[in-house]
Amino acid sequence: MPVIRDEETAKVLQSCKGKDFVQLRDEAIIRLYYNTGARLSEVGNLHLEDVDLDTDSVRYRGKGNKDRRVRFGPKTARAISQYLRARAKRKGAALPDLWLAERGGRRLAPNGIKIMIKRRGLAVGLSGVHAHRWRHNFAHEWKRRGGDTGDLMLLLGWTSDDMPRHYGASAAAERAQETQLRMGIGEHV
Repeated sequence: MPVIRDEETAKVLQSCKGKDFVQLRDEAIIRLYYNTGARLSEVGNLHLEDVDLDTDSVRYRGKGNKDRRVRFGPKTARAISQYLRARAKRKGAALPDLWLAERGGRRLAPNGIKIMIKRRGLAVGLSGVHAHRWRHNFAHEWKRRGGDTGDLMLLLGWTSDDMPRHYGASAAAERAQETQLRMGIGEHV
């Protein structure tokens, strides 16, 4: 599966610029996927209590109901904070679910998030934009920057050693070529 590049993500995030509820919500969702490598269901099923803005972290419930805590960066923290302020003024603010639908005071389910992400991608001329591509990108960038495979497994909730190879395979050749250029073998003769 091809990864989604920074410039593609920037285009999708640009479609969220603004201060209305939906724009703030969508930016927070997309930044959370991109910044943490989470599964669609993990972000889609978050509750308010799962987000900790004091530690800039989120508690995901992964496969097999296994919990893990993952940190996120300042841009994601700011996006979530802005969304939470807007959320507090909405019908449905008393719901435990983190993500609210645009109308009706209901939760925004994972399938609704899936549709939103696809729609945002298409709006900026990108097809095939979905949450799982950001998960692949997270794994690719982690390995590209020299991150430890065991730490990656913990962050993404993997228990099988096959998963890092599976997720990294799509970008392994690119990483190998970058390493080859950096090493400069044969260039110092």
